[in-house]
Amino acid sequence: MTEALLQVKNLKKYFPIKKGILQQTVGHVKAVDNVSFTVNKGETIGIVGESGCGKSTTGKTILRLLEPTDGEIIYKNENLASLSASKLKEYRKEMQIVFQDPFSSLNPRYRIGRILERPMEIHNLYTKKERKQKVAEILQKCGMDPSAVNKFPHEFSGGQRQRIGIARALTLNPNLLILDEPVSALDVSIQSQIINLLEDLQDEMDLTYLFISHDLSVVRHISDRILVMYLGQMFEMSETMALFKEPLHPYTRALLSAIPVHNPTEKRERIVLKGDLPSPSNPPGGCVFHTRCPSAMDICKQVKPDWKQAKDGHFVACHLY
Repeated sequence: MTEALLQVKNLKKYFPIKKGILQQTVGHVKAVDNVSFTVNKGETIGIVGESGCGKSTTGKTILRLLEPTDGEIIYKNENLASLSASKLKEYRKEMQIVFQDPFSSLNPRYRIGRILERPMEIHNLYTKKERKQKVAEILQKCGMDPSAVNKFPHEFSGGQRQRIGIARALTLNPNLLILDEPVSALDVSIQSQIINLLEDLQDEMDLTYLFISHDLSVVRHISDRILVMYLGQMFEMSETMALFKEPLHPYTRALLSAIPVHNPTEKRERIVLKGDLPSPSNPPGGCVFHTRCPSAMDICKQVKPDWKQAKDGHFVACHLY
């Protein structure tokens, strides 16, 4: 029986648009609009979509690095969205994030040992000697030499810096890791090393991942289920193999058709979406995808589609179903 570790219910994150001398609010950018899903213990949920679809904002809002506008974030039967800062701190060590840029996420003034010990100091964990031992153990688990503690971030390659970023997230023994495009800034050969490392760590430390990426090839390799987002909204969610075998939403089909084919003799129909991504501050009425959808109908322009289960475990928001 699967155990739900995290439940996101009707999550919204709107950024106000202010104008004039008095900075009055004249509208909102709907970065995340009514997103709901469950993450089970030990699984990996992939969140994919074009740049600007709200996937990174979703991850940061779950951790309350960005304050949610509305909705619930249920972790261990506690709604994190309504907790005070002091109460939230108790849960911080159980939910950590690995950022996209492995250089700007590390303080260039601190040596690696100081960077990795700092989270344990903040949460008053272990003695000074135990912290140093913990840092050495975590570095080894992440494929780094413990002597790295005496060096600065600029002395490492991008792949090594990302390993350090992962190590920092693991120093607090978290249950949930939010991975915000952790390999997008790395070379392809290094990407595979980091993905393999994440899979090994997941098995060894019983971790649960929320993996955010625009690279469907990477998400396919690591994810158990995939959530497809567009303009802050959920479009489709399914088990990974089912999504790749039979995508239901026209947007998902277009994304999958853009994945490079390894075999040059293999033929695949390329679905090219017309037009640009609409502004999240002024989204189209009805289905927000209808301005670019090759299968758009009249109802798509007027009525927002409901989130429904089209097949067993396969959910979609589209009037075609």
